[in-house]
Order: sequence, then structure tokens, then C-alpha cells
Amino acid sequence: MLKSSLLLAALLLPVCAAANAEDFKVGELVVSEPWSQELPPNAPTVAAYFVIHNQGEHADRLLSVDTPVAAKAELHEHVMQGDLMKMQQVTSVAVPAKGDLTFAPMAYHVMLLDLKDRSVLRDGQHFPLTLNFEKAGPVKVEVSVQKQPPMAGHEHMHAQ
Repeated sequence: MLKSSLLLAALLLPVCAAANAEDFKVGELVVSEPWSQELPPNAPTVAAYFVIHNQGEHADRLLSVDTPVAAKAELHEHVMQGDLMKMQQVTSVAVPAKGDLTFAPMAYHVMLLDLKDRSVLRDGQHFPLTLNFEKAGPVKVEVSVQKQPPMAGHEHMHAQ
């Protein structure tokens, strides 16, 4: 019995470690699941996404982002203007106290402009992205480049 429990624990350890491998902490903020979709051929820009969890009692603000793979990294959001969905740059984004802020397609996202190193924007690669917060300061995350969004497979399974 003990032997099978230890075996099960040993088998689950890599799964648990992998689940936490994409979490990056600074102060009371935890940035999880940073990802970017694989860069299509000839695409001039690409976006990065993640979730910010604020475990603290005070709100914070994401002021800017930096990465060595692009000359510029900007905070953007999608907004409805009349009948059209448009993307616009924002100067900063509030992170609510005891709340989450999600950067996702068709929502807040980081636009990487004037790409310098296209080779790291292929499926299976990673690149660094630094998020600069007003109170918590900078946090460097590793963005995972993927062919499909992280939940694409799960959504398909639930749709059946």
C-alpha cells in the first residue's frame, strides 16, 4: 500500500511541478500562464497573454512591458466602437486588490512591435518578457510560444 502511494506521488510530482512552472511572483502579484501564439509567416507583430493574480490587500498597476525580441512592447485592449471591434494602446492597466486581471485574445494583451528575433517566436520556444508594476516593481516571465492557445483543446472537448 505504501509502495503504491509513493509510486503515485512520484508520478504526480512532474504534473504538479509543471503546473507551477509557469507562475512568476513579485510581491503579492503572481503572473501565470504567459503565452504567445506562434508567429505566422510575414506577420509584422505578435501578442503575448497571461493572467495576473493579486493576492494583496492593495491594488497595483501594470505600467509597461519590455522584451529583447521586439523594439517596442505596448499594452493594448480591444474595444467596441460602433459596430467594429478595434485595438487601442493603453498607458497602464489596473490590477485589482484580491483580484485577477486576464490578458487574452480580444481583451487586454501585449503587442510586440518591430520584432528583432523571429526565431524565438516558433512553437515550443520561449522568450523573456518583463512586466513593470507601479508598486510591486518589475517581474521577468518566460513566455511560452504555442501553435494553439492553451485552452483550445479543452474548449473543443467541451463543445462535443
